[in-house]
Amino acid sequence: MKSKKYKEATRIFDAGKRYQIEEALEILEKFPKAKFDESVEIHIKLNIDFKKTDQQIRASVSLPHGTGKEQVIAVFTDTQDKEAKKAGADIVGGEELVAKIIKDKKVDFDVAVATPEMMPKLSKAAKILGPRGLMPNPKAGTVGPKVAEIVESLKKGRADFKTDKTGNIHQVIGKRSFSKEQLLENAKALLDVVEKNKPAKVKGKLIKKVTLTATMTPGISVEV
Repeated sequence: MKSKKYKEATRIFDAGKRYQIEEALEILEKFPKAKFDESVEIHIKLNIDFKKTDQQIRASVSLPHGTGKEQVIAVFTDTQDKEAKKAGADIVGGEELVAKIIKDKKVDFDVAVATPEMMPKLSKAAKILGPRGLMPNPKAGTVGPKVAEIVESLKKGRADFKTDKTGNIHQVIGKRSFSKEQLLENAKALLDVVEKNKPAKVKGKLIKKVTLTATMTPGISVEV
């Protein structure tokens, strides 16, 4: 059952129309606000065959203004613990951290980063980290010889994204407390990176549909 605020929001715009991103953000500003600072998200439907691995997209974007959420970063390393902590990592450990995750079967971080030599050891916890999307991956930029640089990048607003099982990308681009200009810059940065990662075998336009929404609001169709 839709809330009163949700129904009120649907009367502010035409759900069957596609808006320029600037217009969509103006409409979003007019929607009634929840009692908490809602996340603003962009959902992108792609023109790909999601069943083919060579058409899936996995990349990173540096959002100029971050997502508004402080990420808890865990670093798996046996050699760069001091560097990782200095860069701002929240949790740092080697084999003992892997063992703890396997024993407890739970995680308390949002992003996992690892040095290359830790990956064989970390694979023991793949059944726990994998389903949560937390397994470090070189393609996502979360595995590397200099973990301090990776951590600093994540703290500054880097966000990792990938296509889901139906060929869509979902990414938070900020909070409703952000200014329209901040959300616009973040949105353009994301769309630009998605376009640049167009798979070679995809013909025609990559992006089929874009929807802008917040946690408690209707989605607004955006003209690409």
